[in-house]
Order: sequence, then C-alpha cells, then structure tokens
Amino acid sequence: MFSITVRDHLMVAHSFRGAVFGPAQRLHGATFIVDATFRRPELDADNIVVDIGLATQELGGVVGELNYRNLDDEPAFAGTNTSTEVLAKVIADRLAERVHAGNLGESARELTGISVTLHESHIAWATYERTL
Repeated sequence: MFSITVRDHLMVAHSFRGAVFGPAQRLHGATFIVDATFRRPELDADNIVVDIGLATQELGGVVGELNYRNLDDEPAFAGTNTSTEVLAKVIADRLAERVHAGNLGESARELTGISVTLHESHIAWATYERTL
C-alpha cells in the first residue's frame, strides 16, 4: 500500500457536555496539527499516490471551513461533542467528498482510503480512517 501525507493546522473554540470532560465543559480553545494521509495499492500513471499540491490545497480548504470558529455556534455540530475523534472524522469525510468531486484530480478517484490524524499535543492524538 502506498501513501502520502500532507499537513496543516487548525484552531477552534468549543465546549463539551458531560462530566467525563471535567473543566473542558467550559468554552476553551484547541489547536491541532492536522495530518491527512491518502492511500492506494498501486501508483497512478504518473507514479504518484495523488498530487501533493492538490492534496495540500484541498486539506487547506477543509481546515479553512473550521479554522478560527467557535464550533458550539456552527449548525453542523449542533448537539455534538466536537471531540478530537469527531473532528478527525469530519475532516476525513469532507476530504472524501472532494476526492469524489474530482478536486484532487481524476486519478485520485482510484484512492482506496484516507486517514486523518489530529495532534492535540506532542503526547496525544486521534486518528480516523475510512475507505473511499
């Protein structure tokens, strides 16, 4: 299996519901490093997984939809605890939509998987993996 990974970062505000979250139930900020990995079993005709420039551009577009937002105010997240795991899934799903729309090039339609890792710190992160 071949893969490439591109990176961006994301800054949001949000709060959580539930005693398990302790002080994070209050509004707080979070900064994440975002890694998006694209996978396929065979390279395309150009011997690449996907165009790194397009992958970087599309990740930036997805991150830009969330960056500097209070997620508690976003209708898409109403009633949802926007945990690191949930945000990784949202970003992966939005990237998948862009792959299917052709935004990463025609050969990207042959990708078989995407994973998104959100690094909360140098010692904690969460990953969501999905097939395409």
